[in-house]
Amino acid sequence: MKEKPDLVRPTWDEYFMEITKVVATRSTCLRRQIGAVIVKEQRLLASGYNGAPCGLAHCGETGCVRADNQIPSGERQELCRGLHAEQSAVVQAAMYGVSIRGATIYSTHQPCSACTKIIVNAGIKRVVYQYSYPDKLAEQLIGEAGIECVCFG
Repeated sequence: MKEKPDLVRPTWDEYFMEITKVVATRSTCLRRQIGAVIVKEQRLLASGYNGAPCGLAHCGETGCVRADNQIPSGERQELCRGLHAEQSAVVQAAMYGVSIRGATIYSTHQPCSACTKIIVNAGIKRVVYQYSYPDKLAEQLIGEAGIECVCFG
């Protein structure tokens, strides 16, 4: 069967970046909605979005610790009820025994330094994101680890 000559298909990066945007709609963060997917050989292995851990109250119910304490973006990530999207995706893969070594992680936003360290140790080899994030250490770690990093957008 021949494809129609006028059929326009997204590239793999376009396709998976669009999926991250849908995943981000599940976010329970009051400040920023972020989605991530982990892909290997063009197969989606895991997804994650930012928000409170499973079974715990969401920030919409408890309030935002970061806003209440006037913590600027890119600083003191440990002072938050929520997991980051990239962390959630890596944890999901681990929960279900899915190897992500050699995979690509797509994220709506550039991973922070905490997520970058997890990405390095998980053996992820490529990071694709759309929006930058103010974390110079993350950029240094990605470069030092030799991980391909693509700003898509």
